[in-house]
Amino acid sequence: MWRKLLIFMQLYWIRTILISAFMTMIIWMIQFMLVSNANYDQLESFSRRNLSAQIGQSLIMFIFVTIVQLPLTFGIYYWIMSGGAAGKLGALDLKKTRVNIKMSDVIGMDEPKREAWELVKLLKDRAMVKRIGGKIIKGTIMFGPPGCGKTYLAKAIATEAGLPFLSAVGSEFVAMFVGQGAARMKSLFKQARTLASMEGGCIIFIDEIDSFARPRMADTTGWGGQSSHNATINQFLTELDGLRKTENNIVVLAATNVSESDLDEAMMRAGRFERKIYVSRPNLKERKEVFDFYLKRVETAPEANINTELLAQKTLWFSPADIDYMVREASILALRDKRDQITMKDLNTAYDRVAFGMKSNVILTEKEKVWTAYHEAGHALIAYLTHPTNDVIKATIIPHRGALGFVSQRPTEELHSSNREHLLANIKVALGSYAAETIKFGTTSSGVGGGPGSDFDSAMRTAHSMVWSLGMGKSGLIGDFHSLTKNNMVLISEKTKETLDHDVQVILQSCLKEVTAILNDKRELLDTFAQELMAKSELEYEEIEAIFQKFNAKPASRPTV
Repeated sequence: MWRKLLIFMQLYWIRTILISAFMTMIIWMIQFMLVSNANYDQLESFSRRNLSAQIGQSLIMFIFVTIVQLPLTFGIYYWIMSGGAAGKLGALDLKKTRVNIKMSDVIGMDEPKREAWELVKLLKDRAMVKRIGGKIIKGTIMFGPPGCGKTYLAKAIATEAGLPFLSAVGSEFVAMFVGQGAARMKSLFKQARTLASMEGGCIIFIDEIDSFARPRMADTTGWGGQSSHNATINQFLTELDGLRKTENNIVVLAATNVSESDLDEAMMRAGRFERKIYVSRPNLKERKEVFDFYLKRVETAPEANINTELLAQKTLWFSPADIDYMVREASILALRDKRDQITMKDLNTAYDRVAFGMKSNVILTEKEKVWTAYHEAGHALIAYLTHPTNDVIKATIIPHRGALGFVSQRPTEELHSSNREHLLANIKVALGSYAAETIKFGTTSSGVGGGPGSDFDSAMRTAHSMVWSLGMGKSGLIGDFHSLTKNNMVLISEKTKETLDHDVQVILQSCLKEVTAILNDKRELLDTFAQELMAKSELEYEEIEAIFQKFNAKPASRPTV
């Protein structure tokens, strides 16, 4: 009991002194007024008036001194004497928290969970670590894209270890005045040590640590900004090393969205952040688990037949946060239609909103609808019939984000590299719109070009990369020619440039020839797909499958055995 009281006093001694002084003044003032009132009744009238004036003035002065002058003087004195004047402005106001997130609640990250469980075991069984001659891991950093559960995993570690959780954000250590970040860092670790001595351990979690953990450099600006940045990192490194002097069971967890090479090298060396956990976006199996988890928290229509496997396939490269937002958006759509249960249609609409943005208020003319329908039908047919990895999951001629329509295609499984077949298929799909418009109208529209992200831009960039960087040109020239660049100029001969550019055109022309032949051969399918698209404006996965099955067309991504 006394030990905890002393630790509390150590944490909050300033406010304890101020409250005690204030309460003493109040008690003294009440006592003074009671005594004065008893004596007041015994005085003559003139003396009473005189004394009343004196008491009134004294009381006003006393109130001013007690409430204003004394705290202000003490505050300024402490502000100056405690090392930092401006360095104490906006100091961290951290509170001990107990989180309640179990490891079983963490889904969609199987490998990071295994790494985290090992850390929990080391925290809970320190004797085991000492028996094998090891030391407790004091620093663990998590790398990964945003929305993938790094903060959630840190809270689960704290819950399973049964330790208090101090959290901060890296930007809180970036300040205007030199020394302010270092002072805040010192304050954070001081509170952690005090809590560790009281609770038997403590976990410090610093999110977005890259805000202050970028590599140190010399301050050439003369304004002190880089010096403050360097001082913050130096203080952090000092605190990390200082934890080794006393076994107070403090673990520092950090999270960042940047790569390891973007952080200061001194932080990454052994003895500081000794363990690295890499959190990636969930794979197909993990995305299905995430959908199952979030859909259990909402009401779904029994007859909806929600296919989480299809949803997992559609949401390639989605983070758990994206999936959570998608399910919540589907709930809002159901409420908008005055329903308390969500359907597969709600989820499909929510997917479109997350992946492609809100529907535009652009209204297409009938001629534009026909042109857009054939444009998108060309993409869809070539993707379905030739792409070795991608499934066509949606086609629409409803404008989104400035585009008059789009075809959504996703690989049937995660791909981490591309071969020649895959790259050529991407070019063919991009040129499908050009070929379809040419077959139907004898000419093309501005939809095939017009800048970054257009069909021609995508096709040319892919063909250019194949020839200039991957050695896939017909001429046989090999090497990454972009690596021979200086001052935005490629240091190769004009003859070599001409050969490489010719190889690019060879790839584009051969792909266009093949695409045109396919669409001419499947002209009836092309017309039917475009007409269905004009009639319904949007075609979902099941409707697209039905159209192709009607013509006995087989997807290239799912070859029959």
